[in-house]
Amino acid sequence: MSAPPVAETRVRRSWIDAAGLAGRSRGVRALTAAVAGAALLVAVVGVLLPVGLPADRPLTPVAGVALAVALVGAGQLARLRFRLGRGFVSVSWGEAAFIIGFVVVPPGWLPAATLAGALGAWALLSWWDSRRNVAETVHLAASLSLGSAGAALVAGLIAGDAPVLSTTTSIGLVAGALTYQLVTFGLATLTLTLHRDAPAGQILVRASYAKIPMFVGNVAVGLGAVHVMVGGPLWLLAFAPGLWLLQRTYRFHLRAEEERRMWEAFAAATATLPAGTEAEVVRAGLGAALDVFGARRVEVEVRGRDGERRYAEDSPGQDNAVAGLPGPAITRAMAVAGDTVGELTVWLSDPTLPVPRDEAAISAFGDALAGALHDAATRTRVAELEERITRDRTEDRLTGLLNRTTLLTEGDRQLRSFDRRRPVALLLLDINDFREVNGTLGHRHGDEVLRTVAERLTELARAGELVARTGDDEFALFIPTVATLTDTDLAATQPSPIPMALRRARDVVEHLMRPMEVSGVRLAVEVAVGVVAQPAGRADLAEMVRRASLALHQAKRQQVSVSVFDAAQDAVTTDGLALLAELQDALAADDQILLNLQPAVDLVTAAPTGVEALVRWKHPRRGQLSPTEFIPAVEHSAELHTAFTTRVLDLALQAAGSWHAAGIDVPVSVNVSARSLLDPGFPAQVAEALRRHRAPASRLVLEITESVAVSEDRIVDEVLAELRGNGIQLSLDDFGTGYSSLSIVTRVPVEEIKIDRSFVDEMIESTAAEAVVRGAVELGARLGVRVVAEGVETTEQRAALIALNCPSAQGYHFCKPMPADRIVSALTQLAEAAPANIRPLRADDAV
Repeated sequence: MSAPPVAETRVRRSWIDAAGLAGRSRGVRALTAAVAGAALLVAVVGVLLPVGLPADRPLTPVAGVALAVALVGAGQLARLRFRLGRGFVSVSWGEAAFIIGFVVVPPGWLPAATLAGALGAWALLSWWDSRRNVAETVHLAASLSLGSAGAALVAGLIAGDAPVLSTTTSIGLVAGALTYQLVTFGLATLTLTLHRDAPAGQILVRASYAKIPMFVGNVAVGLGAVHVMVGGPLWLLAFAPGLWLLQRTYRFHLRAEEERRMWEAFAAATATLPAGTEAEVVRAGLGAALDVFGARRVEVEVRGRDGERRYAEDSPGQDNAVAGLPGPAITRAMAVAGDTVGELTVWLSDPTLPVPRDEAAISAFGDALAGALHDAATRTRVAELEERITRDRTEDRLTGLLNRTTLLTEGDRQLRSFDRRRPVALLLLDINDFREVNGTLGHRHGDEVLRTVAERLTELARAGELVARTGDDEFALFIPTVATLTDTDLAATQPSPIPMALRRARDVVEHLMRPMEVSGVRLAVEVAVGVVAQPAGRADLAEMVRRASLALHQAKRQQVSVSVFDAAQDAVTTDGLALLAELQDALAADDQILLNLQPAVDLVTAAPTGVEALVRWKHPRRGQLSPTEFIPAVEHSAELHTAFTTRVLDLALQAAGSWHAAGIDVPVSVNVSARSLLDPGFPAQVAEALRRHRAPASRLVLEITESVAVSEDRIVDEVLAELRGNGIQLSLDDFGTGYSSLSIVTRVPVEEIKIDRSFVDEMIESTAAEAVVRGAVELGARLGVRVVAEGVETTEQRAALIALNCPSAQGYHFCKPMPADRIVSALTQLAEAAPANIRPLRADDAV
């Protein structure tokens, strides 16, 4: 019964470990076996060949073999090693040992002698550093034995039986040394290539650069030693200092070349560290460290805010899990400005202890890698921050829904793409009593409630609909088409989108009222929903949100769950808000705020007795606006009100100056708002206007309403008293419409009362209205103030007022309001057509 596959693998792996082949590729294993077998075969065959040594050879065959073995071993012990990629190449005195050995040993015995000397030397080296394995030792010795066999064959073919010191023999020895070099060099290149320690081209170039100078020296030393041995062996002692100097020279040459190569590779590697992510930087750093230091393995441990991460890479062709980690390890901490970034560990291929050069280079590489990792971490944090900022611009951080800005932007984009008649809807909802949730459970659990509400709203949303969090506990659902919510029957009976939007709102309320569990507490929340539905072309989404907000507030006030926007309850519109800014532009212009002027005339003669200034706004976009459309906006702004009043006074006094220059001595009447009478600075403002236009106070009449005049506010009495003290005439407008019409004239002394047009309109058919007019006329006569009937439009009304002894009137029957550039002509015509019995404004004959 065969053993399990696992057991077979274990046995085979143990044999590989014992042979020293663990971690080597199949190609290297095959090459090692082939080289070792060939070397053993050549050595055995060579020993069996007949021994033939010329007579001029200086030593016996046995002594020659002993010397050859010793020279091969010494040459290998004096080897110089240099790094080539991730492997090492030895440069030894092998050519010199071959030249001397060829002279003192029978050629057939030379491969065996080389094999024995190399095995002995490498066995001693393995024992010395306790790292060299059997397979590598056999492979190296076998390669040298094959090199000596090829060299002996070439040298023997050329030299033949020529004397040792002959030129032919010297040529043969040089050719043999070159063959030895080519064979050993070729096998080393093939081994490194199969082991993927370095590319073949790099091996050829760098090994040739390192070997050629030593090859020349080896040949020279070998030939010189042969001549000395034949001529005078004692002179061999003189070779010791020369050999020592050559060894030092070779060592310096290789070390300088190795350092130059390493620092060039170091500079290239650190300069090309990518400016990417942490993983990209580490991957490039691992590969660069393997190349620069010829390492068997490199590990990088990165320490960041989110913990530690370990990265590692083995050299190609090296199975470190099987072969272990040969060579010493150097570990260096990586830090930037005192902040630890991580740790770098490099396992060198050289079995000897690392020299300070290696430690310094690895430390410098660690610093460069630390800087690159620090930059990568910084870039990552910046990218995360930018992503968060971008997300915060569009999304609510807590719920992941759209934020208010994105809702408005995306909603407006959709509205612009729709047909203007397409019905759309917006639901704006607010959680009732959400403060109690925060106060009872805490803000963290309140946030959980908000996330749950957001999830449920997202569940309810349909394709194309927008869900957003627009406030602390306020959410919005934009429905880009309400038509898809209606069925055929409903659409036929109720074409308005509002019922379908209300149905959707009630679905939202029911869905959100389902119980939820937060921190072990089962609770349910109630919401109020404001609904607005309208055609897509009627308003932008910001206006829809505003209107839905009004509906939401209405729902909360009425304590209902759903309320729809009612335009009749909209006291403030976006147009009204824009009106303040447009009024500022109007006051800055010269042609927007205008006056229409309407004369008051004597009822009998139709001669002018005064002119009322009626303000108008020639709006560049909306056309001409009456005071009722913009005066409320003026009243809400103190700054605008002052500037507006100044403009009206200037226009009125300027117009009055024009007709006074034409010889018509009648005053101009200007309506005064309640805000003006509550301003202590108003009398000074009027006085300044009179001064600017060089007009007497008698030229201006200020009309006040009855409701303002009877105000209990003390400041009103003070302002009116100051105006009268400055000679400004006062007129009581809309007389009879208030609750204190009879007492007002005793509390606030005026120079004129104006009967409201509502009584004038009805006095022909209503005895009550006629009685009010009669009473006003009689009251004015007794108080000595002028009475003006407003709104006279027919001959019958004029005749009735004359019958009641009303002195003056104003209305379309006499003259319509007209621009200032036409008023002088109209007043002149009235004055010239009237008899010379015009009554003055102040009744001088009153009793």
